[in-house]
Amino acid sequence: MSTQRPPRKAVIPAAGLGTRFLPATKAVPKELLPVVDTPAMEYIVAEAAGVGLTDVLVVTGRGKEAIADHFDRAPELEDALEKKGDTDRLAAVRRSAELAAVHFVRQGAPRGLGHAVLCADGFVGDEVFAVLLGDDLVDERDELLRPMLDTQAEHGGHVVALMEVPRQSVSLYGCVAAEPSDREGVVRVLDLVEKPAPDEAPSNLAIIGRYVLAPTIFGALREIPPGRGGEIQLTDALRRRVEAGELVHGVVFRGRRYDTGDRGDYLRAVVRLACERPDIGVEFRQWLADFVAGRA
Repeated sequence: MSTQRPPRKAVIPAAGLGTRFLPATKAVPKELLPVVDTPAMEYIVAEAAGVGLTDVLVVTGRGKEAIADHFDRAPELEDALEKKGDTDRLAAVRRSAELAAVHFVRQGAPRGLGHAVLCADGFVGDEVFAVLLGDDLVDERDELLRPMLDTQAEHGGHVVALMEVPRQSVSLYGCVAAEPSDREGVVRVLDLVEKPAPDEAPSNLAIIGRYVLAPTIFGALREIPPGRGGEIQLTDALRRRVEAGELVHGVVFRGRRYDTGDRGDYLRAVVRLACERPDIGVEFRQWLADFVAGRA
């Protein structure tokens, strides 16, 4: 078993333009669109902090300054809420600034996920770190990062999150060829392919937006040529590490996950989480039942 110190750093790529949500994202970063009343990005940072990854780098682009504002203190607003005695909203406003130490770097040109991760090289140094994609919202009741961190601590190398998807959907993802390991729900990755055609995919195990990576990934990201779409693909860099004999494992996730970059999935996330909220859930579920039945 590895004796490395527990990882504490996370990287969240957030430089995308959010074109699927225009015109809402013309002036508001897609990462700040609310899921009920909490920005999607705050859920992601909270997920990282919940497993001890409290040093977070957000890789942004031009026009994303509001993300930094969200994770900063807001003295005037906090003072107004404190004077009103609105302790619940005061705690909610302060929470984002207290979750983790959040840092920012600009990606510059949008050259792909692999390039966004490469922008974190100076921040990460020689440590194991996690990458969390801001479009993937994982329900806090369903563990994913913790078993990924445990797998990396046991085996070293890199760990990707996997989910079984319909064969016709594999072209939307990177996917893997894998073999079982000695642990339920964990596989050893033998090959990785970025967005293959369904009839060329090695399996229906798709890579979703969580990674635990060793710092050797940076060398591979510097060496690989642009791949699919002319971008630096993280999947290609991981494939290069497999070819070099480095271990890559996958944790197969069967919990609740929402692609908040997709409008339909975003709406489903809002409805599901609203239904489960103790403050509004009962009333909202009743309205929703009436609406579906044509009574509202």
